[in-house]
Amino acid sequence: MPRLPLYQRILFKIPVLGWMLKDVMHGEDDNIYYFLLALVSLWGIAILQFGLLGLMIPALLLVPVVFVTLIVITRG
Repeated sequence: MPRLPLYQRILFKIPVLGWMLKDVMHGEDDNIYYFLLALVSLWGIAILQFGLLGLMIPALLLVPVVFVTLIVITRG
């Protein structure tokens, strides 16, 4: 097995998130759906715990991602 790049080795060492990402990248094909379900569940728990802030902060953090995506789409 080839040696992984440094950023992947660091990312995979994060206790819970790293294990899930490693499963998604190197495991079964269905693992991506379980990973997405876990992220949506965590977002729901944040909304229940923190209220409106749990809903707004992840949405505000996605604004730059959507902005860059729109720029890439319009450039062709």
